Amino acid sequence: MALSQKFLCVILAVALVQAGIVKDHQESVRNSQSDEFPQELSGQFEGDMVLSEQQQRSLWSNKRTTLIGPSQRWPGGIVPVSIFEPHFTSAQVEQIDKAMQHIQSYSCVKFVKRTVERSFVNITGDELGCYSSLGYHDIGQQILNVQPSPVDTGCFKLGEVVHLLLHIVGFVHQHSAFDRDEYVDIVWDNIDPTKVTNFDRFSNNLVQDFGVPYDYDSVMHFDETAFSKNGRKTIVPKDPNARIGQREGLSDGDILKLNFLYECANKK
Repeated sequence: MALSQKFLCVILAVALVQAGIVKDHQESVRNSQSDEFPQELSGQFEGDMVLSEQQQRSLWSNKRTTLIGPSQRWPGGIVPVSIFEPHFTSAQVEQIDKAMQHIQSYSCVKFVKRTVERSFVNITGDELGCYSSLGYHDIGQQILNVQPSPVDTGCFKLGEVVHLLLHIVGFVHQHSAFDRDEYVDIVWDNIDPTKVTNFDRFSNNLVQDFGVPYDYDSVMHFDETAFSKNGRKTIVPKDPNARIGQREGLSDGDILKLNFLYECANKK
């Protein structure tokens, strides 16, 4: 009797697989709802940036070394990309493609399918939040992870994917600008004490702004409650009419910086 029960269990398991139930479960995992603030999930620098050793040395030293600028551009504005499709649904792959097309439509930057290029971006969907490498490095594979969630939520908001791709092409967060204290107040008492360094400013030696003013509307700006310990605001714009933290797409300021960084006017 016990043997018969075991045999029936095996038959049932096979039937479930054949019926696609296991596959459906995998799809549901890929579509799991992620945190409302996906940039806070991974524990990387400022929440979602993976720095190279050289960038870390530049950041913590007093040397006049550029963290982000022309030296960190992808050669020719061409970014080879490999999407690890088993991690994603077809709708999620389409959203990643849509974000790349969004950036391409406003600049001379081009995302192309990787063939044999040594330096490229590997887009994965591990359950570790959303994060990416910063700028170009001639080191081989670079990282961009988009934690799976339903399209237009979590890491898969269009603007969130655009945000990650802008890190890849060389953008840091707007709130880290050297002149940010002229535009926003940081409410230190509301910040998670383990995340205080996420609100450090970069010197203008490290990050070039290309003369583009501080941009409240940037897709690279933190939202008002970023890394809050109590749900209260951590960043308050000095302009009472300003909105920060949008994840819809590139702002006018983002487009200007992107075109300055990649010298797009010289390529037309």
